[in-house]
Amino acid sequence: MNALVLAAGYATRLRPLTDDVAKSLLPVGGRPMLDWILDKLEEVESLDAVHIVTNSRYSHDFDRWAAGAERHLPIVVHDDGTTSNEDRLGAIGDIRLTVERAGLGYDHLLVVAGDNLFDFSLADLVSRWQTAGTASAVALYDCGDLELATHYAVVAVGPDGRVRSFVEKPSDPASTLCATANYVYHRDHVALVARYLDEGGTPDAPGNFIAWLHRREPVYGYTFDGSWLDIGNHDQLLTADNLLRRRLGMPAVARYELDPE
Repeated sequence: MNALVLAAGYATRLRPLTDDVAKSLLPVGGRPMLDWILDKLEEVESLDAVHIVTNSRYSHDFDRWAAGAERHLPIVVHDDGTTSNEDRLGAIGDIRLTVERAGLGYDHLLVVAGDNLFDFSLADLVSRWQTAGTASAVALYDCGDLELATHYAVVAVGPDGRVRSFVEKPSDPASTLCATANYVYHRDHVALVARYLDEGGTPDAPGNFIAWLHRREPVYGYTFDGSWLDIGNHDQLLTADNLLRRRLGMPAVARYELDPE
């Protein structure tokens, strides 16, 4: 199994912070966001390597980060060749590019967005998925707020855990059970990413592929407790920073800064 971290977006809602720093490399709790994600990935014993897909604006920064990361898993950075939000490939377009460029189509793939932080164990997600047979999986989280759920993908699962519906950003959500941006693609389903795009599927938002896939192949949803933060704006970034600061015994801050005093 390989891991793929999606980090090629331009994070326009976090400007001016992201004019010079990739969102996944912004520090939270005194460490780059990506470091926290790598901690979780390293718990998955079956992983062979971590692939990170970014864009031409930030690729050198990711190369420098990877060179100093001192991780036991090999880290490979991929530049998707884009230079602006206007010519971005989209998350699913970046998955296809990385799978084809790195030859990842023969193994299972653990896909994680580089802008979400969570308490739950990716090793547990993989362990539960391994019991499902030829199926893919998504980690689910009950956000507890119907208004908040309108910003995410709302999921319904059957008694066996199989995904029965997957609706991106519904205006009237049926529940508060949401998909996190943490997925396991069975090797047989990795090749379907190209088919999804060739059939005209939108390349943005990785959940759109799962919304398409679950109607054709088994996809299971596994619900996890703890905290989950999808960092898309300044308020969410400040919340994540202070959450991790408190856990580490660091003082909370009233305003997010790259170099707090």
